[in-house]
Amino acid sequence: MSLQNKNLNELHDTHILGESDYLLVRSDDSDKRAWLHDSPICPLLRQHHLAHVEIMWARYPFEVTRTELSGTYMMACFEGEGSVLVDGNWKTLRAGQACLQPPFMLNSLKCAKSKSWGFCGIRYLESQESVPIITEKSPVLGNYDHVPLQAAIQGLHAEVRGTDSPSALGKWIELIHHYVLHFAQPHHYDDRLWKLWAKIEQQLEHKWTLYELALLAHLSEEHLRRLCRKHHGRSPMQHLTFLRMQRAMELLGSTDDKIEIIARVVGYDTQFSFSNVFKKWVGLRPSDCR
Repeated sequence: MSLQNKNLNELHDTHILGESDYLLVRSDDSDKRAWLHDSPICPLLRQHHLAHVEIMWARYPFEVTRTELSGTYMMACFEGEGSVLVDGNWKTLRAGQACLQPPFMLNSLKCAKSKSWGFCGIRYLESQESVPIITEKSPVLGNYDHVPLQAAIQGLHAEVRGTDSPSALGKWIELIHHYVLHFAQPHHYDDRLWKLWAKIEQQLEHKWTLYELALLAHLSEEHLRRLCRKHHGRSPMQHLTFLRMQRAMELLGSTDDKIEIIARVVGYDTQFSFSNVFKKWVGLRPSDCR
């Protein structure tokens, strides 16, 4: 069965490297998986809540699935292509593109038989002290110049294996974090989108239509579609669903409200319809998040 046709319910935590090569720096040795044991440790990564940074040269049968990603994960592809699960759908990540994976959601990536896949990976750990990497402005998938990020990861790896100077390490880490933010929080963001989603987040229970969203943004429906695709990598209705799932996860973790109540708060008439959408986007049933 191909990855694209694989039922999401069949996915489970998987880590298959095969003949892949990688270069990785981690913040500590808390992760006991065998493939990480020989990678150098740099505690300074914790300053930006980074769990690890990596450069991966993936080859079939490379496959990684995390049913609940513990922190934001960014991938920047520099050669070949592979498949990434994004918003419950499989997308192709090609050279010259980057992809953001939000925390606490189903995350899966896989290399095709006939193609190699080279990418940089930056994994964060979410905590109460950390500033969210992904905002309502963040794209899901888009064009990205990988060269500076790849060079910074290589520089950090060489430094931690070499003189291990805290001053030099700190500069490499600052650069890596800066290059992630450059993609995750773009400066040239259309104010009309920011204002639109700020209003929508206050009324997620409303049964929004594309026409109403466009009217609120003072745009045509087609123009709104183009802007959302450009800045988010999603359609307007898909981004609305993303915001609803983010709010639902927040409520499931911070309140004792019944799931049917949370469903109505984020715009679903029934617990059943809400649970199905939540499962597709997050990878778990709402009850599992409790």
